Amino acid sequence: MKVRYSSFGEFYPWYLTQHADRRCRRAHFIGTSAALLALLAALLSGSGLWIVAALVLGYGGAWVGHFYYEKNRPATFDQPWLSFKADWVMYWQMLTGKLSW
Repeated sequence: MKVRYSSFGEFYPWYLTQHADRRCRRAHFIGTSAALLALLAALLSGSGLWIVAALVLGYGGAWVGHFYYEKNRPATFDQPWLSFKADWVMYWQMLTGKLSW
């Protein structure tokens, strides 16, 4: 049975255990950074294809990290909104040096 978390504060520590391998965190960081660049391209060009690219890049980076390095199932499959928020918190913590990448 899958555990359902009722709060972000409860979920995030578990989320970090699913990203113990630095290569997984790096894949997340690269994918999220690429997704941000694709969203910027969408704003500048007006092309909706960049939004599709942002989704593919962002989730693709995360899934590579999980399937190839962590060998676990991405949290987004079970807790999509908490996972989405956690990814941005983890990204910020890596960007600011609070979490190694």
